[in-house]
Amino acid sequence: MNAALRIYKEWTLPISIAAGTLIFLAFHLIGFLSPLKGVTESFVSYFIPVLVFVMLFFTFCKINPAHMQVKKWHLILVAFQLISCGLIGGLLFAFPSFPYRIAAEGAMVCLIAPTATAAAVITGKLGGNEASLTSYTITSNLAAAIAIPLVFPLIEGKGDTSFIHQLVLISRQVFPLLIFPFFVAWGVRVFLPKVLDIILRYCGSVAFYLWGIALMVVVGQTLRSIVNSNAAVHLIVTLSVVGLVACCVQFAAGKIIGGWYNDRISGGQGLGQKNTVFAIWVSYTYLIPITSIAPGSYILWQNIINSWQLWHYNRVHNNKQR
Repeated sequence: MNAALRIYKEWTLPISIAAGTLIFLAFHLIGFLSPLKGVTESFVSYFIPVLVFVMLFFTFCKINPAHMQVKKWHLILVAFQLISCGLIGGLLFAFPSFPYRIAAEGAMVCLIAPTATAAAVITGKLGGNEASLTSYTITSNLAAAIAIPLVFPLIEGKGDTSFIHQLVLISRQVFPLLIFPFFVAWGVRVFLPKVLDIILRYCGSVAFYLWGIALMVVVGQTLRSIVNSNAAVHLIVTLSVVGLVACCVQFAAGKIIGGWYNDRISGGQGLGQKNTVFAIWVSYTYLIPITSIAPGSYILWQNIINSWQLWHYNRVHNNKQR
């Protein structure tokens, strides 16, 4: 059992992508599974938000609010998130017929998506300030919870409902999903310390394994969006390139901003490593579903960048020890 978990942990990304692809192909190609499609889609629409909530809860259980510190670079990164999202949203609102609208929406999702729950762990492995990034994760979630309900109704509004109605509707789903896990974890820390001890002792890796399951599901959802949209190959490639550019820009900008405050690694991970499961979910829930390809490709790009960073760091560190 331990060997299986170790293999899964080391190969989570390819295993989850392969499993999600196989499940999608099974539903798409095997006829007798067709009656289950409606039930499965309804289940997934509720399952993903629950998974995101639980992953954030287990992550925030590791945070002691008394030790949280908001630093200047946290605020600059949040400003980057909000301003970039606002600029793209403003452009699409002012020019509804913008020819590269879908690509712009894909970029916007990649930019506003909050920091990944695993970013603090990678930061620690790269020699960065894990505690500082953990604090930033809260700030990043708050920024996304505020910006998404404000911007998304402006660019993909439904003609039969008002902006206020859509704002309230999206806020009711997004804000609790990103913020409530922190308060639930805080409540457990204050009122149920023994439960917290059990969580920290035995459930340290639960969020990671849940991420693998969620990734499998959203990969299937992204493939379904591609097939159902009948999107041209050039659009799929364009959205994948958008994900790559957004990933590289955010890692670079985060490192530059973090470097101003001697926190280069934390800054890069804070802005560059995204909660892609949430980003994909919010794409096909509130925007044109095909835009989920951009954050879907972001999964691959950020893992390639982090894999290279870990390899480079370990090589340099090992050479110094010789």
